[in-house]
Amino acid sequence: MSSIKDKKNERAGAEIVYGPEECYRHSIELLEELGFPKGVLPLQDLEECGRVRETGFVWMKQRAPYEHFFVGSNSRVSYATEVTAYVEKFKMKKMTGVKSKQVFLWVPITEMSIEDPSSNKIYFKTPMGIGKSFPLTAFMTEEEKQKYLDKVNE
Repeated sequence: MSSIKDKKNERAGAEIVYGPEECYRHSIELLEELGFPKGVLPLQDLEECGRVRETGFVWMKQRAPYEHFFVGSNSRVSYATEVTAYVEKFKMKKMTGVKSKQVFLWVPITEMSIEDPSSNKIYFKTPMGIGKSFPLTAFMTEEEKQKYLDKVNE
């Protein structure tokens, strides 16, 4: 069982930002740096975001849980008040606080990655190791999608 002390240690040396504007900017910068589309974590009313660069641990706290429907992947995703992960380029692993509705069940998502950036696919994995990939465009903001389509059509 993890204690409060473990949680503190996990967050030791963290860069922390507070408030919706700062957290939104921080989360978008993080997604861009990791190579993920900006729309993949559509969190609402963020209150606190933190990152420990040494370990790659990140967290985002929002005022209330949030459900989002991704039209591009035809999937409903639930975000808890706190979402955590360990991040590296093209990968978020040991994720907590994210679930996807599959048929009638909510399935935790523990990892998302882009194995091959040229494939333009993003892969989501469950604790059971079962996963599913979707086109990156399914999680892009309208602005990103337009830039992507312009580049493809050049």
